[in-house]
Amino acid sequence: MAKTLVIVESPAKARTIERILRDGYEVRASYGHVRDLPESASEIPEEIKKKKWGRLGVDTEGDFTPYYVIPDDKRKYVQALRAALKGATQVYLATDPDREGESISWHLKEILKPKVPVRRIVFHEITEEAIKQAVKDAQDIDENLVRAQESRRILDRLYGYTISPVLWKKVQTGLSAGRVQSVAVRLIVDREEERLAFRAAIYWDLEAKLSGEGRTFIATLARLGDERVATGKDFDEKGVLTGKNARVLLEPDSIALVDALWKNIPWTVTAVDEKPGVERPAPPFTTSTLTQEASRKLGFSTERTMQSAQRLFQDGHISYHRTDSTTLSERALGESAAAIRGLFGDEYYSGPRRYATKVKNAQEAHEAIRPSNFSATPTTIGLDRDDFRVYELIWKRTMASQMVDARVLRTTVEITGRGNQRAGCDLHRAGQGDRICGLPPRVRRGQRRSGRGARRAGDRAAEADRRRARRSQRRVAGAGAGARAEAP
Repeated sequence: MAKTLVIVESPAKARTIERILRDGYEVRASYGHVRDLPESASEIPEEIKKKKWGRLGVDTEGDFTPYYVIPDDKRKYVQALRAALKGATQVYLATDPDREGESISWHLKEILKPKVPVRRIVFHEITEEAIKQAVKDAQDIDENLVRAQESRRILDRLYGYTISPVLWKKVQTGLSAGRVQSVAVRLIVDREEERLAFRAAIYWDLEAKLSGEGRTFIATLARLGDERVATGKDFDEKGVLTGKNARVLLEPDSIALVDALWKNIPWTVTAVDEKPGVERPAPPFTTSTLTQEASRKLGFSTERTMQSAQRLFQDGHISYHRTDSTTLSERALGESAAAIRGLFGDEYYSGPRRYATKVKNAQEAHEAIRPSNFSATPTTIGLDRDDFRVYELIWKRTMASQMVDARVLRTTVEITGRGNQRAGCDLHRAGQGDRICGLPPRVRRGQRRSGRGARRAGDRAAEADRRRARRSQRRVAGAGAGARAEAP
């Protein structure tokens, strides 16, 4: 019986696609790359062993020609693919739709050397419609993408084999460097030099814990008489005060001010300013923003997030998850509109939103990360815990990106008390009041997970700097006509 052999990277992806294509197709996995530059001395081809560049596997004296080998742990997979090729009338190479995927397809064709037609099929989501359309649009391998991946791989080898030994000596044996890691190390060194050059400045601030009508909130001392109270942004990296008309509070002043404010209760609400505002939804996820948001809200590492996204893609729940684009296809825009109207009502949709990627060198070869089926809510598709939480992020973010702007009421309250020499002390509290209309709670952008582990690294560093700079902090807490001073 005639069959079409379809080759993908992973067995999980193979099982999903085989359920879609069914009869007449055999879907096999290559288990990633099947050829690469030699990794050890035993893998170096005989014809280049005596060359001084032989251990690199790249001809640095000629035209940087790479020499590829089949790693020992990949030979059994290559043999299985050769066996599956027997009896096939055509071959579809269905690896991922990016440079790496194109390279894998090219290497498979070079190794297997099929005597039957070989075509490349590309799809950005594993759904029946997308795969059948990819089969109809089958094409040749894109040699430009192959050469692009090959150039990156050669750069990795040329950098990695010269820089990695430095890391072994200076940091830890077994670490690797390359095209990406080398730049990352430079960024880390630059930041460390900035950190070492930083000089702390000591300043104090005051916060008041206030309550009224059953609500409790924190107000911060903003002005002392006609002078603005200095904050961290008023100092430069050398610890020198640069803010204009800013007064630095030190420990004795702060303690005296707390006592004076305590004695002059009650305070007075001197101004209430309400301004309408608009909250626009964030664009759909790219790879970078997904990993950042999963870290911020879920406390997930990049590896944990990407493993979950890989499973979601392979099982057909989301579009391809390695992308720098925030755009959605016309079909996705139409499906999201129907889902929003059906789940939340017409008032939450006013038309399609199209987002432009802000990164100048973004390739935008794919769509943004989005659900394959917008009507498949997180609670209806039976996912495990990690996959459920990542899918929920993606579903909510994509749905919210197509909804109307939220209209909110922002309120600033000024509270005045009397300090030393009866000088006025103005405390400010700015907050967001009622949400007039906008995203429903089901898809509203959530607060970050509570607890130290979910804070962003920048938040942790900034908080640590503030703690070191202030050393300690006094709080004035008031409720009705009474008040008390609290020290953390």
